[in-house]
Amino acid sequence: MRFLLGGVVVVVILVIVGVGFALLGFFPTNANSTPPRFEQQIATAALDASMERRAPRLNNPIPPTDENLIEGLKIYTMNCALCHGGLDRQPSVLGKSLYPPSPSLILDPLDDPEWHVFYAVRTGVRYTGMPSWEKVLSEGVAAPSEGESGHEHHDHANHK
Repeated sequence: MRFLLGGVVVVVILVIVGVGFALLGFFPTNANSTPPRFEQQIATAALDASMERRAPRLNNPIPPTDENLIEGLKIYTMNCALCHGGLDRQPSVLGKSLYPPSPSLILDPLDDPEWHVFYAVRTGVRYTGMPSWEKVLSEGVAAPSEGESGHEHHDHANHK
């Protein structure tokens, strides 16, 4: 019993020290640095676990017709390319200045399942600069395009 109580006390003290450390301004908040590897690994694992738990397994409701793919490229160019890189295959300067940097989707397409990407686009990803597009794009438009699912080498979101 004493061992359990001691463990609880240690955890409470660590939480208090951590919160105090943060509130006194000792944690860096600058976005112009590269996240440490351990931070990237923890954040990626937490993001994947959260999406596995919360994201519905929705398939793309939009058929990959030429017309739909062209419309998807227009939407990507207007809304996503600023952070994720344009069709000119150049990395986004703005995307690289985010903390963590946004993925360059044209140069390095996501390998996440389609439903994972759809959820990230629709709901956004906290603390990454990735906004929720749920209220901006209609349900059909907020669905991932073929490129987003990794079937082709272009398009978006989750952000790993």
